[in-house]
Amino acid sequence: MGRYVIRRLLQMIPVFIGSTFLIFFMVYALGDPVAALFGDRAPDPATAARIRADLYLDEPLWKQYLHYMGQILTGDFGTAFNGQDVTELMANAFPVTLRLTLVAILFEIVVGLALGVLSGLRRGRSIDTGVLLLTLIVVSIPTFVSGYVLQFLFGVKWELVSPAVSPEAPFDELLLPGVVLALTSLAYVTRLTRTTVAENSRADYIRTAVAKGLPRHRIITRHLLRNSLIPVVTFIGTDIGALMGGAIVTERIFNIHGVGFQLYQGILRQNSPTVVGFVTILVIVFLLANLLVDLLYAVLDPRIRYA
Repeated sequence: MGRYVIRRLLQMIPVFIGSTFLIFFMVYALGDPVAALFGDRAPDPATAARIRADLYLDEPLWKQYLHYMGQILTGDFGTAFNGQDVTELMANAFPVTLRLTLVAILFEIVVGLALGVLSGLRRGRSIDTGVLLLTLIVVSIPTFVSGYVLQFLFGVKWELVSPAVSPEAPFDELLLPGVVLALTSLAYVTRLTRTTVAENSRADYIRTAVAKGLPRHRIITRHLLRNSLIPVVTFIGTDIGALMGGAIVTERIFNIHGVGFQLYQGILRQNSPTVVGFVTILVIVFLLANLLVDLLYAVLDPRIRYA
C-alpha cells in the first residue's frame, strides 16, 4: 500500500504541472492583466511598463510560469490587484467553503444513500417510482432557481433560517446553502446507489447469505451495501472538488465570501493572480480526492489489493 501511495503521488506531479500550466496559459495569455487593472482608462506607457516588469509580465509565458511555480513552492501565490496577498484571501475563503462543502457532502451521503438503498431494495414498486421521479425533477431544476426558491421560502416567507450568511459563516447558517449546493449531486448519488443495490441484490453471494439464514440488516450492511458503494464512493470523491469549485452560484445567492465568491470577483475584475492561485489549490484538492477514493476501494472490497 505504501509503495502504491508513493507511486500515485509521483504520478500527480506531471498532472499538476500540466493542469496549472493550462490554467496559467488561459488566464495570462488570453487577457491583459495590466489593462484590466486600469479598467476603462488607458494607462501611461511608462507606468504600464513598470507594472509589467514588477509583475514579471514582460517575460515570455514559459518564464512567467516557471517564476510562478517557484513562488508557490515557497507558499507565495502573488498579490491581488487590490494589494492584498492571495494567500490571505485563501485563508479567509477556503475555511468557509470547506464548511459549506462538508455540510453538502454529509447531506449528499446520508440522504442520498438512504433513498438509494430504499429505492433499490423496492425496485419497480411505487416508492421506487417516486424516488426516480423526485430525483429527475431535482436534476432538471438549475441551482440558481432552487437556491432562490428555498431562500425565499425558508429565509423570507417562513423565517426559519437567515436568508443571507454572516461573514463568520457558522455551520447553522450554512445548512440551507449546503442543501442547495448538494441537491444535484444528491440526486445522482441516489440514482447511482439505487442502480448498484438493485443489481447486487440479485447476485449469488446475496442469495447464499439469505440461504445461510443471516439477519436481513447484516446482509444489507455487510454484504449488499459494502459492495454497492464502490461506484458511489468514486462519484462522491470526485464531487468534493466539483462542489468547492462550483459553489459560485450558491455563494452568490447567500452572500457567502468563500472560494466561489473570490473566483467570481477575480474573473469579473480579471484579477489573474487570484484566479490562478485559487484554481491551483482546487487542482490539488481534486488530485488528493482521487487518491483517497482509490485507497477506499481496498477498504470496501477486500479483494482489491495495491502492490
